[in-house]
Amino acid sequence: MRLVFAGTPEPAVPSLRALLASERHEVVAVVTRPDAQAGRGRRVVRSPIGALADEHGIEVLTPPKASDPAFLARLAEIAPDACPVVAYGALLPQAALDIPAHGWVNLHFSLLPAWRGAAPVQAAIRAGDEITGASTFRIVKELDAGPVFGVVTERIADTDTAGELLARLAESGAKLLVSTMDGIADGTLRAVEQTGDGVTYAPKVTVEDARVSFADPATAVDRQIRAVTPEPGAWAEFRGERLKLGPVTVVDEPGPPPGELVVERKRVLVGTASKPVRLGEVQAQGKKRMAATDWARGTRIEQGERLQ
Repeated sequence: MRLVFAGTPEPAVPSLRALLASERHEVVAVVTRPDAQAGRGRRVVRSPIGALADEHGIEVLTPPKASDPAFLARLAEIAPDACPVVAYGALLPQAALDIPAHGWVNLHFSLLPAWRGAAPVQAAIRAGDEITGASTFRIVKELDAGPVFGVVTERIADTDTAGELLARLAESGAKLLVSTMDGIADGTLRAVEQTGDGVTYAPKVTVEDARVSFADPATAVDRQIRAVTPEPGAWAEFRGERLKLGPVTVVDEPGPPPGELVVERKRVLVGTASKPVRLGEVQAQGKKRMAATDWARGTRIEQGERLQ
């Protein structure tokens, strides 16, 4: 089939690579978000998907909105059979959805109808789910509610961060997306409507969502931090400044009051509503990331000080 691939960030790259390697399909163009400023120098850079398309000499479309008339006209000229989508990052109007003969087929990183929305991997970790996965479905107007072509499952490890889990799902999901395109081309695959049971939503995670509350139990603190690692990154306040926090370890022993720091020779503990957690790496404002013990040694934490 003639395909126009839509995607933007790094997790979409394995899917585009897999489709480019397929002998059954031709990626004739990609759609991605416009070039944006990134890094300390604020240089304007191509999205990971746009950069990969450039490497392969594929046409790159970067409409400011998917409803842009010029974009819709060009897409109609290309006349793709289907448009596979992975983390494109913009809403698709009905005018765009109507162009490809087999529609827009999205790879979503959850087992639909669970965790519809922008941050399914983060939501699954924070909720303590044991199993997650990826689904391919036909895009309809309602958010992530279209009929499902196929799924793959993935166990969530007790130590998984959102970044680690998403990287695995990006690889297994790429294989699922290719097989979905194969089945659509063969006419052997039929999408099944989602049920109304078990629908949950995963909105975009904000920086404020990543602020850690040590008034929660230790398991909730652990899950919250892993769910926002690496982006946007967990944090708390210490002496009025933001302290970034890497993943922690729950310690099975009594601890101090919620938020209170206990500095020992080989570990730094923080109290929660239940057991304490041991800090891993931290990053003070204007400093490099370092082991919590090194940070505590240089900061000279006083007894009774807390992470807020």
